Amino acid sequence: MPLISPERGLTTLEILREQELDEARTLQSAMLPAEFLQIGKITFAHRLRSMHEVGGDFLDYFALSDDTVGIYLGDVAGKGLPAALYAALVVGTLRGVHKTGQPPSAVLALLNKRLCARSIASRYAAMLYAVFDPRTREMRISSAGMHGPLHLSARGCRNLRLMGLPPGLFADTRYETSTLKIEPGDSVIFMTDGIVEAKLKDPNRVGVEHLVDHCRGHATSSPAELLDSIFNSVEQSMSGEEQHDDMAAAILHFAE
Repeated sequence: MPLISPERGLTTLEILREQELDEARTLQSAMLPAEFLQIGKITFAHRLRSMHEVGGDFLDYFALSDDTVGIYLGDVAGKGLPAALYAALVVGTLRGVHKTGQPPSAVLALLNKRLCARSIASRYAAMLYAVFDPRTREMRISSAGMHGPLHLSARGCRNLRLMGLPPGLFADTRYETSTLKIEPGDSVIFMTDGIVEAKLKDPNRVGVEHLVDHCRGHATSSPAELLDSIFNSVEQSMSGEEQHDDMAAAILHFAE
């Protein structure tokens, strides 16, 4: 019979399970940026909240060797530890291809081929990958099944409706790269389905349009403040509903 922990009434197997989850949580945290990033006029900020102890959302931002900066954000199909393990595979594979200087569409295409070569039934990862050049103020973005991103500027906030299939499904999938001009003072907001498709009691507050309106109303907020307001808005609108998906968001802000 399994041993019982007298302090908490847990069996040995339950204690080992908790220890494994703690280690998994630590390893997953290591895949995230350690802190917000400041590169010249560029500020990156992020927030991630898993539904369970660990989850399938992932993101990172980084400086590239050609003085551009990159960012990716993704959402693995599924939840919990299996999704976290597949997210680790995706991130490990992506880190082997995203620093090659290729356009985002080529990076996603290569990532897709490598994931398809290690195909796992019912596992795939929707994601966005973008590269911003502060000299030209151009951001190149490729989508693989993700919402948005949102472009917040002096002209308002708009949803960029990009197309693309998630990597890991079909080996011959091709991706497109869209170009976005970033002006001083602009922000680009990336977010996963857990935020866009949160289970809210008020149907009028569900979806991308609510987020567009919310971000438009917080145009002067700092990246950290905007992230706080987005997460707080979703939580308040859920009105006690249980979180049904992982939630992650990242913001690139280009200062004036």
